[in-house]
Amino acid sequence: MTAFPDADRAEPIPTASGPALVIEPGRDREGSPEGFPPLRLVPGDLLAVVGPTGCGKSRLLADIEWLSEGDSPSGRKVRLEGFPAGIDEEETGTHHRVAQLSQTMQFTLDLDVGSFLDLHARSREVPDAETVARAVVEAACTLCGEPFTARTHLSGLSGGQSRALMIADTALLAAAPIVLVDEVENAGVDRRRAMDLLVSRDKIVLMATHDPLLALLAPRRLVLARGGIRRIRDRTPGEEFLLASLEEQDLAHTRLRDRLRAGHSACESEI
Repeated sequence: MTAFPDADRAEPIPTASGPALVIEPGRDREGSPEGFPPLRLVPGDLLAVVGPTGCGKSRLLADIEWLSEGDSPSGRKVRLEGFPAGIDEEETGTHHRVAQLSQTMQFTLDLDVGSFLDLHARSREVPDAETVARAVVEAACTLCGEPFTARTHLSGLSGGQSRALMIADTALLAAAPIVLVDEVENAGVDRRRAMDLLVSRDKIVLMATHDPLLALLAPRRLVLARGGIRRIRDRTPGEEFLLASLEEQDLAHTRLRDRLRAGHSACESEI
């Protein structure tokens, strides 16, 4: 396994008060050990997972989702520290602790958005479920191009609207403190706002991405290859400068997209 050139900076993320997710090293597909120290993540942390297709990003997310005890192909161990003991994991599994947002989401419930959110809020005994449901819809509409309402039927949502709804639901309503995001750049939502929303709610967020903007948006990233974590990188000052440039380009791209969607000329001078 390749040595970690950033080993002196690849210490666990600084400890903060509150619960933590700890990832212990395993091995790559060739059986070579991953050489990083146990990685500790706390609420509010955003970590990017990068690497070419087939490098093992999905395996890492699966290890975290199921809190692997060294029994997966990677041999990694994933554990939680300091979480409240209000949920019996032997009965309910880990889905109350870990939420996963994938590229494809499809609703099968015969409900409108408001009824779905009300049902979810009441199942979690959330006070003032109506107010929370309204906040989720409002947040979701900031993430997708075409707004919708609580009266919109779930089956009438587009793919992007569905993912926007579930991102907002996960951030504002779901109890899971750990969120795994799989290539949100392909989800048809405002990816920057989506990440800001999740992190602002003190979630631990890990996102697998091929998008340079999202990869640099995270203060730290895991670089995978051949099924193993090859490197842990902190964002450098030079990369922060590059991130600002990418954000400007992304904003220009967004404005151009919105003009074309609205039926205008791509050139602002051609009005």
